[in-house]
Amino acid sequence: MKIGFIGVGKMARAIIKGLEKTEHELIISGSSLQRSQQIAKELHLAYAHSHQELIDQVDLVILGIKPQLMETVLHSLTVTKPILSMAAGITISRLSQLTSDTLPLIRIMPNINATILKSTTAICTNHFVSEALLTTCLALCNSFGQTFVIAEKDFDTFTALAGSSPAYIYLFIEALTKAGVKHGLTKEQALLIVTQTVLASSQHLLEEEEQPHTMIDKICSPGGTTIAGLLDLEKTGLTASVVSSIDATIQKAKEL
Repeated sequence: MKIGFIGVGKMARAIIKGLEKTEHELIISGSSLQRSQQIAKELHLAYAHSHQELIDQVDLVILGIKPQLMETVLHSLTVTKPILSMAAGITISRLSQLTSDTLPLIRIMPNINATILKSTTAICTNHFVSEALLTTCLALCNSFGQTFVIAEKDFDTFTALAGSSPAYIYLFIEALTKAGVKHGLTKEQALLIVTQTVLASSQHLLEEEEQPHTMIDKICSPGGTTIAGLLDLEKTGLTASVVSSIDATIQKAKEL
């Protein structure tokens, strides 16, 4: 398959990095011909002289355009190929209005971990997407992480749980690191200890296929240090605070 990228920002570059491991042919088109040539040289890819030229020669168009520029860019184009869009807030219905109401349309929502080929990505489609095309798009997305097929109505929730939550997780890691510094470790020591522990704990959950509460019970001993710390976390409202932050994230997403 020949795949074309219109717009080559950070997320598109991360996806390209994953797709380079596949047998698909890639071509790009940036904001200008000069920009296309520059990016193509950096990434060792072919480039098109215009967005329309790219569309006319590929089998799948991946849109890496910022949401606020989507209408401006698509307005002057005749799109006749399946489209995969990663633009936040641009629904399949809106994309159909901007292109064609008979095109196969795919919407994905990757997260920042695509840059290390570990993205948690959501995908949904309209009814013009065949099983074969969906299978191909799933394989494309899995080249830079793990993909979940979900209903488009759940994209805002997914954005909160997978798109925004890395920032919340980094905040938690930073808080634990500060606690380590408070009690005598260097920041470098504390950060490495905490980061490795968070990574291994996540892997443990996945590999053992356990529920978090089961793992908590295994770590807590009667009258021990862990249960004392957990009760203090609940006293200061950790669970309620996390749920509230997800609620706020979803509400903001719906307002965009």
